[in-house]
Parts: sequence; structure tokens; C-alpha cells
Amino acid sequence: MIFADTSALYALLAAQDPSHPAARDAWSSIQARRDTLITSSYVLLETVSLIQRRLGMQAARDFHAAFVPVLMVSWVDSQRHTRAMDALLVVGRRDLSLVDCVSFDVMRVMNVDKAFAFDDHFTQQGFTCIPGAAATS
Repeated sequence: MIFADTSALYALLAAQDPSHPAARDAWSSIQARRDTLITSSYVLLETVSLIQRRLGMQAARDFHAAFVPVLMVSWVDSQRHTRAMDALLVVGRRDLSLVDCVSFDVMRVMNVDKAFAFDDHFTQQGFTCIPGAAATS
């Protein structure tokens, strides 16, 4: 099982993103191996918002039609939200988001150690990023 983060999902759709070629290659490998991809409802929200704002509504439709169906979605309930919010407030870093903290909680609860991500917060938390080391935060 591999956790899918906004950083990789966006790079996969945005041809102008510097991480696009690596995201495309990693996606192909993940699909060829038939790895299960999990994400959170917060990552979906963040990804759709980013795609809509930067790439337009058609790209948001394409993401929803082509990529969302292959993702196993962990829907965030009040307990997960509270745990993630508590973690965010304890850490107290402006560059770490609530979405990141939800992602880490999902990964820990589901024993997922790999993330399809280009966000170095995942490696800082001890997770392995695919495709390789995270490139941006």
C-alpha cells in the first residue's frame, strides 16, 4: 500500500510542474505493480482545489474521472481531525499543514510506510517517498 499525496497527484496532472516526468514514471510503475494507493479525503480536497485554481475545471474533471476511482479514500472523521489538529498545534510549524498531519495519521494507523509524494515532510516523519527522495516541501 502506498499513500498518495497532493504534491505527486498535482505533479502527475501538471505537465509544467518540474516533478511531472518523475510523477508520470512513478505512477506507471505503481499501476504496473498494481499497488494499492490510499489517500485521505483532505488530500482529495486539497488536490482538487489546487488543480481547479491552477489548471482549470476541465483538469479537475479529468482528475475526478481518471484518478480518483483508483484511489482508496480514507474519509476523515472528527477523531482523526482532532488527532491531526493536536499534532499540528504541538509541532507548531507554519510550514506543516493540517492536511500533512492527517496524512501522517492515516499512514501510521494503516501501517503504510511509502508515500507517492514530493513533499519532504514525509521523509522528515520517517516515511519513504516514491519516486525516491522528496524534492520540495
